[in-house]
Amino acid sequence: MELTVYLAGEIHTDWRDEIKQKAEAKNLPLNFVSPQLVHDRSDSVGEDILGEQPSKYYRDDAASSINNLRTQVLMEKSDVVIALFGEQYKQWNTAMDASAAVALNKPLIIIRPEQFIHPLKELSNKANVVVDEVDQALEVLAYIFE
Repeated sequence: MELTVYLAGEIHTDWRDEIKQKAEAKNLPLNFVSPQLVHDRSDSVGEDILGEQPSKYYRDDAASSINNLRTQVLMEKSDVVIALFGEQYKQWNTAMDASAAVALNKPLIIIRPEQFIHPLKELSNKANVVVDEVDQALEVLAYIFE
C-alpha cells in the first residue's frame, strides 16, 4: 500500500525536502504532492495562461483560481494532508489548505510551534493529530504501516 500525502504550508523553507528524505530513509511507501512551490510561477500562472490582466487585483484573481483548482485536484487525490504552520511567514494559505482538508474529510496532521497553540485552537481541534515537529508527523505516518 502506498499513501499520497499532500504537504500544505509555506514554500520558503526546505521542510518538504526534509520530510521526503526522512520518509525515504525509513522506506515508507509515500508519494508527496504539494502546492506550486515556485512562488513566481504561482503568482504569474493566471497571466501565463489567460494573458495580461488589467490590474494587480485581476492578476491575483486569475492566479488564485488556477492555484485553487490545482490544490483541489491534488488534495482530493491525497490520502492524508500534513499542514505545517511555520514561524517565519504569514500562514493564510496553510490555514486555507488545512480547512479544505477538514471540509473534504481528509485525515489531517497539523505541525505547529508552541506559540500557535492558541491562534490555531479551533483548527487544531478539527485535525486528526497535532504535533510540534516534522519528525513527529513522519512518525504518525510510519505508525500507519506497523
